[in-house]
Amino acid sequence: MKTGERTTSTMKETTTGRGLMVGLAGLCLLGTSGCGGFFYAIYAGGATSKLEAAQQLGAEKYAPYEYHYAKEHLQKAMEEASSADYGDAIDLAEEAEKSAEKAILLSKQAHEGAGR
Repeated sequence: MKTGERTTSTMKETTTGRGLMVGLAGLCLLGTSGCGGFFYAIYAGGATSKLEAAQQLGAEKYAPYEYHYAKEHLQKAMEEASSADYGDAIDLAEEAEKSAEKAILLSKQAHEGAGR
């Protein structure tokens, strides 16, 4: 192999690698800027349904901290989404969902304890 051939081959591979990286970076930017509302809607929907389930189980009474924590985080997520700050909105909705799950668990445990 001659040195000139090797350099040309390496240059082609480098150019192809750079093109691939630029393309992937573009897709990442496109995906994060245009789809935030979509992903927020998924997370907020999950958090909302779990918060409703917690309320039906009496979480306001049996797990008040977790219930109100979830409720306030979901409210703040909605505020962030209304100003198109979807990253924070998604984080808050995830936190709300986790807290609602904990409220559901504690409420179920309270019901089981009352039934004994």
